[in-house]
Parts: sequence; C-alpha cells; structure tokens
Amino acid sequence: MAAPSASWAQVSDDVVRIGVMGDQTGPYSGNGGPGHALAVKMAVEDFGGKVLGKPIEVVVADDQNKPDIGLSITRRWLDVEKFDTIVGNSASSIALTVAQLMKERSKPYLIAGTTTADLTNKACSPMNFNFVADSYAMPKAGVKALMKQGVKSFYFIAVDYAFGQAYLDEATRFIKEGGGKVTGVTRHPLGTADFSSYLLQAQASGAEAIVIINAGLDLSNALKQAAEYRIARGGQKVAVFGMTINSVSAMGLDVAQGLQLALPFYWDQNDETRAWSKRFMARYSNGAPTYLMAGAYSATMHYLQAVQAAGTDEGKAVAAKIRDLPVNDFFSKQVKVRADGQVLRPLYAVQVKTPAESKAKFDYYKIIGTIAPEDAWRPASESVCDLLKGQ
Repeated sequence: MAAPSASWAQVSDDVVRIGVMGDQTGPYSGNGGPGHALAVKMAVEDFGGKVLGKPIEVVVADDQNKPDIGLSITRRWLDVEKFDTIVGNSASSIALTVAQLMKERSKPYLIAGTTTADLTNKACSPMNFNFVADSYAMPKAGVKALMKQGVKSFYFIAVDYAFGQAYLDEATRFIKEGGGKVTGVTRHPLGTADFSSYLLQAQASGAEAIVIINAGLDLSNALKQAAEYRIARGGQKVAVFGMTINSVSAMGLDVAQGLQLALPFYWDQNDETRAWSKRFMARYSNGAPTYLMAGAYSATMHYLQAVQAAGTDEGKAVAAKIRDLPVNDFFSKQVKVRADGQVLRPLYAVQVKTPAESKAKFDYYKIIGTIAPEDAWRPASESVCDLLKGQ
C-alpha cells in the first residue's frame, strides 16, 4: 500500500511535536539523558526532518526523577503545547502517571527506558508501547542464567521504589519456580553513595548469589564497593539483571569483568550496529550508546513511519499503525508489536570481558547466546491486560 500523500494528510498545528522526557542530569542521566535525546534527534534527521510534508519538532525535558515535575511537564505538553507523543525514559513512578494522561488524551507513549512491566500488563493502555526492556524479561533472563550455573540461593540489594520492587517481585517468582530461595533483601534510597552496610549484610547471608537491582550511578557505586570487599573472591557471585554500558565504563573492566546480563542491543554486535554507533559517538562525548539510547532511536523512527502510514498525527490512528507495522531499524528486523504494546525483540545474553580480552575502546561484551522473544517476554497467557484477550 502506498504511503498517503501530503496533499490530503492531516497534521495538527502543521507540526509533529515529540517530547523527550527523562533524567537529564541526575543518577540515571548516563543511561539515557542527553544520549537519549540525541538518538531521538538522529531518528528525526534520518527520517528527513519532515513527515507528511510537515516539520518535526523535538523538545527535551528533565523530570529530575520527581513525579510531580514529570506530571506537570506532561500536562503542559499535552494541554497547552499540543505535543503528539512522548519518548519516555522516566522512573517507573513517573511513567505510570504519564501513561494515564497519555491514555486520557489519546497520545502514543513511546517507552524507551522505563522498565516496569505494569505498562504492558496491569496498567496497559492502547497508547503504551515498550521498545526496549522491562521488569519481567530482565529478571527472568538473569535468574535462569544463574540457576543454570547451579545457583540456588539469592540475596537482593534493591533500590527502594517501584523499579526495584517490580524486579524483586518477578525475580522471586522465577527463583521459587526454579526451586531456589531468597535468603534476604535490603533496600536503599535512590542516590546512595555508601553501600558498605548493605554489602556486608549480603555477604553474611551466605547466599550463593548477591543480585544488585538498581541502575546508573547507584549501580556503579555498588559494584565498585563489592569489588573492594572482594565478595566474588569469597565464592559468592555478584550479579545484575539490568546494566547499561556506561556503568561498565564508570567502574572499569577490572571491576565489571565476568558479570552476565541480558540486553536488547550492543553497539558492537554487527556491521549495521557499528555504523550507527560510530555516527552516534561522533556527536556524543560520554561513550558508547546504551540500549536505552538505541531504543529511543527505534521508537522515534517507528512512530514517524506510523504517522506516515496513517496519513495523520491523530493519536488513535497512529497507535493502530504502530501495532500494524513491524519494527525495522539498524538493530531489529521484522519485530512484531503485540496488542499490549510490547515490542517483541530478542534479547542477547552477554558477559563482560576481562581487561585482557578487550581489544579496543568500549569493547566490553562477548555475546554468549540469544534469547528468543517467546522465552523473554511475558506470555499473553500470563497477562492481565485486556488488550490481549483472545490471543
């Protein structure tokens, strides 16, 4: 089917406005932040800067990890400035409130970094689309990988808000289903600098694996201090269920070496990912692109393709096209978007290289396996999302 012509296309206010929201300066800014915004702008540029003959405008906002600020920005964008979509990389507590507003205003919410699986499960919406990772898939992959290595007992150090709790809940379920046990949990506030007391409790528990559930600067600090306490040398595994590549840069391979994780994108995976990443890194001074940044590019490109196919920026029509069209970009081919808004990408199991194995800048991971979409994401049979009824 041919794309609609610009002569009859309907674009509100003669411009397509894209908001990019997330932590721009705080502890999670290295995961997404300015790199997230750059990826969105690159997608707009690669699309041609216009859609249906109309200009595309990108505006970036810092929600500062505060729900009241995120909600205020969203209300202004939707009710006053007439934005058409938001590419979100906000904390789960913010994203859940933003999603409700997007549903009420019938505007697609492109989730590229927020990990709570509720956005495609009990808080699902016709407007929610999750493009990278969630708190179901990442713990599932992490627990199964550790249990394959014989680990049966787990201790968790988790950040104390919705993201940490969601990962805990899912991980605990997979551990119990696999015949393992959780020996203890300690929670820490966002922005913690000193993890010594949490690590000593975990070490004293005798658990075979200590799993750290946080991100950004918190994760870097926790893993550095775990290395200082020589926990892994004492026989306990130190694991993470979600880590972006900037955390490896922050802590160094001497600390991160051997960590195993699952992710939907690695910059050095193939020729196409390397070519895009080279363009990205020429404009981004803080290192290699994270999977959240790649996901922001993917989400924006797919959204613009959906606007083009729909012949309008009207939210419901665009959301329908987002589901109809497969996701095709520099790191995903023919990926289906499920009715609940989950983009069913494969995940890749990777292991952090040793300093001796790394041969170039940002040469951090070796890919040790591929996790098929049906083995990674929540199956429709386990979902409570009404959009999946009958599937």
